[in-house]
Amino acid sequence: MPSSASEPSATPSAGLVDWDLAVTTAKRLMKPGPTIDRDEATRAVTDLRRYAAQSEEHVRRYTLLETESSTAPVVVVDRGGWVQANIDGLRFVIDPLIDKLRTSRADPGPLATAIGSRVTGLEAGGLFAFLSNKVLGQFDPFFTGTTDAELSSAGYGGRLLLVAPNVVQVERDLKVDPDDFRLWVCLHEETHRVQFTAVPWLRPYLLGQMEQLIAKTDLDPGRLAEMMRQAFERGAKLLRGDEDVSLLDILQTPEQRAIIERLTAVMSLLEGHADVVMDGVGPEVVPSVERIRTVFNARRAGAGPLDQLIRKLLGFDAKLRQYRDGAVFVRGAVDKVGMAGFNAVWAEPANLPDKDEIADPARWVTRVHG
Repeated sequence: MPSSASEPSATPSAGLVDWDLAVTTAKRLMKPGPTIDRDEATRAVTDLRRYAAQSEEHVRRYTLLETESSTAPVVVVDRGGWVQANIDGLRFVIDPLIDKLRTSRADPGPLATAIGSRVTGLEAGGLFAFLSNKVLGQFDPFFTGTTDAELSSAGYGGRLLLVAPNVVQVERDLKVDPDDFRLWVCLHEETHRVQFTAVPWLRPYLLGQMEQLIAKTDLDPGRLAEMMRQAFERGAKLLRGDEDVSLLDILQTPEQRAIIERLTAVMSLLEGHADVVMDGVGPEVVPSVERIRTVFNARRAGAGPLDQLIRKLLGFDAKLRQYRDGAVFVRGAVDKVGMAGFNAVWAEPANLPDKDEIADPARWVTRVHG
């Protein structure tokens, strides 16, 4: 599949993570995309770009959110392009933590740093190789430009990534109409683009929460050792099926858990809102939307045992709950105060629902609307 993603950065990798090795490892380990000839590949890329553009007006009309067109580019990528884009994004978030580690710890020495960075790079590459054939699309809110000087100077806030081979693979697996499925996927992802471009404080808010998360990282060696011990213990329980929790859950201090709860509530809102929009707009423009939703949900729940285990370890089950819980919140709030009343959620950070309000939309309506 053609890719519009940028090539790996030419700057040196950060000392504690070999980012270039992560990219190389992921691209070496990721599964090949579906067999497809050039004409079909060209059509898929063209369709996704066209349906993304069409989706914007549908989303704006349904959500009543106002945003300027083309304020965040749409980029159709292959699996390798998606890997590169996400590792670039991870580097953007992780590098401040690495800088903090460097200034708060004694230098472990060039040999230990080199070995550690390669091990971490290999681990990150393996993770992104697994993810690379799962994602259909994604809005990257932290992208600020490309290597092209004109785009960089335009000050774009984010970009929409659509993973063409994965869209083609899923529509084949589900035996759904390609045009309907491609538009349906674009409706979901375009909703995220509208969210971030219509709500100017949303991107800096999320970035601020991540910065706080990094600032609250407990770097005491004894504490880190205890967290790792708990990680292995929790991992053993997960493998036995004793607990339904992500390994990521225990790698948080109490302060970080509070931040994670805020971020989880926001992500549930964003994902649930997108699901409501794609299904709300769907009947009007996607004739087979009901069948697509039915078979797509069955696919989400029908992964094999190994895939289910990996999803649980990585917290994917929590991701699926975000779609479900967030959609329930959005529908509940809209039922009580209408779409215009629901849009108060975008007025300021104080109006965002917390974890409890996601589960009880009436509570949010009472707090925000009185």
